Amino acid sequence: MKKKIALLLIAALTLAILTACGSTAKQETKAPPSGETASEPKPVVVKVGYENHPGEPFDLGMNEWKRLLEERSNGTMKMELYPSSQLGSKNDLMDQMLAGDAVVTLADGAFYADRGVPDFGIVFAPYLFETWDECWKLVESDWYKEQCAKLEEKGLKIIASNWIYGERHTLTTKPVNSPSDLKGMKIRVPNNKIQIKGFEVLGAAPVGMALGEVYTSLQQGTIDGLENPLPVLYNGRFHEVAKYLTLDGHIKNFTTLVCGTEFFNSLTPEQQQILVETAEEAGLYNNDLVIKVEQETLEKFKEEGVQVIEVDQEEFRKAAEKFYSLPDFTSIWSEGLYETVKNSMK
Repeated sequence: MKKKIALLLIAALTLAILTACGSTAKQETKAPPSGETASEPKPVVVKVGYENHPGEPFDLGMNEWKRLLEERSNGTMKMELYPSSQLGSKNDLMDQMLAGDAVVTLADGAFYADRGVPDFGIVFAPYLFETWDECWKLVESDWYKEQCAKLEEKGLKIIASNWIYGERHTLTTKPVNSPSDLKGMKIRVPNNKIQIKGFEVLGAAPVGMALGEVYTSLQQGTIDGLENPLPVLYNGRFHEVAKYLTLDGHIKNFTTLVCGTEFFNSLTPEQQQILVETAEEAGLYNNDLVIKVEQETLEKFKEEGVQVIEVDQEEFRKAAEKFYSLPDFTSIWSEGLYETVKNSMK
């Protein structure tokens, strides 16, 4: 009897083990959720942060880039847009890039100068360009390609350089008709040395700060004005607290889209090509918008009570000439840089 009971227990135990093994096997071969496959990789997600507000030409250009990138990559690359400084300031974003994050922003030569490529800063110097054609000739030059390569060594990769950001003008709480009117005025500029010094030579007292802080600073009298392209000035509603717009055109601002070298190199060659080609294509879309919107925006300023002041730009250009001999830059720039850059535009 005892022998029979023992045999029954052994049989029951064996059955339990087999059942458990079968259950485990089923779990291991369980099919993935509907719409997924075991070999399907997650899409690369690119976060793009910028100071511009929704509806500005740059923001619309970004939305076009997002559409093109996701369409051309067949969903293997996704883009998330963060306007209105939601991801932080430009410098915050560059720090994220250097840490290896999949982040993109727009930036200019002035910021690249502060990141270890001093010669790059000259592209943001006051009154360097007289026409947009000069900008594009410079971008295609050997000199410009050399600066991009140096920047890559510092950890930043330029994706596209063909975006028009706009001609930069000055909006203030008091009228500015000549450089002498700027004397002592606290003008907000992006927080980089090139633009700070660019306004100092015109007599102003520039203040570097993030664009998101400007409206409140104007209200409180912390600053007396700011500079930027017309659509940026208008969409930020800065003219509600600063009623004088001076069309000084101190910078013809082409801008670049930049990411971290580490992130860019982590992409496949095909993904790199898609990222670059769609960025440049979206740049052309952006440029058409900027040209169309600038004139429309000027009319809106007038309709909303802003005093538009047309000035002799030659007077401002002459005042800015001393910028190119400042020891702050001549001590770190390559010898003959101004002449090299001017020759590269021909």
